[in-house]
Amino acid sequence: MMKKTIIIVIIITVVLIAGCSSNQEEGFEVDFEGSIDHVHGIGYAGKDKGLYFATHTGLKIFHNGKWYETAKNFNDYMGFNAVDEGFYTSGHPEEDSDLPNPIGIQRSFDGGRTLEHLKFEGETDFHAMAVGYKSHDIFLMNPAKNSELEQGFYRSSDEGETWENVSANGFSGEILSLAIHPSNSSFIAAASSNGIYLSIDGGDSFQILTDGNDVGTAVFFNNENLYYASYSTSPKLIKYNVEMGEEETINLPELTEDGPVYIAQNPNDENQLSIYTTKGNAYLTEDGSESWVQILDNGQAK
Repeated sequence: MMKKTIIIVIIITVVLIAGCSSNQEEGFEVDFEGSIDHVHGIGYAGKDKGLYFATHTGLKIFHNGKWYETAKNFNDYMGFNAVDEGFYTSGHPEEDSDLPNPIGIQRSFDGGRTLEHLKFEGETDFHAMAVGYKSHDIFLMNPAKNSELEQGFYRSSDEGETWENVSANGFSGEILSLAIHPSNSSFIAAASSNGIYLSIDGGDSFQILTDGNDVGTAVFFNNENLYYASYSTSPKLIKYNVEMGEEETINLPELTEDGPVYIAQNPNDENQLSIYTTKGNAYLTEDGSESWVQILDNGQAK
């Protein structure tokens, strides 16, 4: 009888703890209304977690047609990359945070509730950083010498424990965005003031994909294709098959003197594509770009 009573007490205790934990998790993301400024990356961070927007004041999430924000950790997330388990980021801490400034390279596998320090905390803010969605390999441009790296391009396949300098031959211009293939880190893309560049050897060399009049604005890989955006007299969104070298123009919403600066695709649904633009607009398509729904209007959540 005593043993049965103890078992019942243990079961009740576990249920109560689980309930408290669940409530805490639910309370971490709260309803959001208002404007979103200074977005530094978008992506589907983790499975069925919605579309994350990394901003100057923390994370905003669009999920099932509604907007949410985190209830704490309002850090300025730069170099944001969504991965299969969460996200990797750099940037600066919020005003009351205990994190050093800058935060170096951090990652979170619990939706941003906690950050795990990987490298260069208190040393470097990486604006140009790409992380493989499945591999978690890192490719970045180090803006200035720190304790381990000289200025230049580097890659790491062990969570930043060791780094290999790459020459990036053929690349030119001011870098605006980087992307790395989800699982094959030989494929790296870069958007620069001189166009869109692709590397098939892990960043050792790059070839340009656009003509001389285009400014590269955004790059994104899925398993088969590189999506890239560029701008000359008007914005363009291209789907480029990295194996076949074939490209297809993707229909965009009506954009006036505007263009995509971030691209994200739902890993569970290739027809669900999202863009964020220079004017603070965000659009979502669920039918492969046949039609678009605006979810941010000049930074205002809709």
